Amino acid sequence: MYKVTTLLPMKGNSERVKNKNMRDFNGKPLYHAIVKTLLDVEYIDKIAINTDSEIIASDAIKSFGDKITIINRPKNIIGDFVSMNDIIAYDLSQIEGQYFLQTHSTNPMLTANTLKNAIEFYFNNLDKYDSLFSVTKVQTRFYDANTKPINHDLTNLIRTQDISPFYEENSNFYIFSKESFKNSSNRRIGLKPKMFETNKLESIDIDEPEDFILAEILYKNKELLCL
Repeated sequence: MYKVTTLLPMKGNSERVKNKNMRDFNGKPLYHAIVKTLLDVEYIDKIAINTDSEIIASDAIKSFGDKITIINRPKNIIGDFVSMNDIIAYDLSQIEGQYFLQTHSTNPMLTANTLKNAIEFYFNNLDKYDSLFSVTKVQTRFYDANTKPINHDLTNLIRTQDISPFYEENSNFYIFSKESFKNSSNRRIGLKPKMFETNKLESIDIDEPEDFILAEILYKNKELLCL
């Protein structure tokens, strides 16, 4: 059976949504939503939370016990401008394992079924790709800062569904191996990556206060949305 270790980085302070990881989300701290989803994925054998917050670490152990491994973030990789790849590099130096899935607490709509399908695709195509990351397909008219059309012709206004799509890296999840990370100079997206499309509802990422409100409304109605 496939086995991956999940890396779940969380800092205590956040700029745009204050203390969002511990903020109440449908009656529990926000990060509980993604942890519960991860625990429902049979291929995930370990969840490692990298954090600079004693509050998060304490709550995680209290709430999920030995299902969680805490990695205390050292001072040299604490801050808003530290690359996630640097945090991952530290995690890989602290825990065993060959294959990893990195996700965020800010993706509460992500489903276990999507993660299961992504993990299966990754392992079934290791001969073609060394890593996989989630994207959202976008088909709309884009312009640059000077109002110049990027992906369409103003003189030939075709339907948006006929426009060649762009794919947005939505930060829902990344799957990679310790080897691919090293070979790509410590990057979670390797040298031969595969994009894995996720639907718009699951792709919601909480960056702004309005994202939090929208995500919570959708989360409370997951059954109606058939997620």
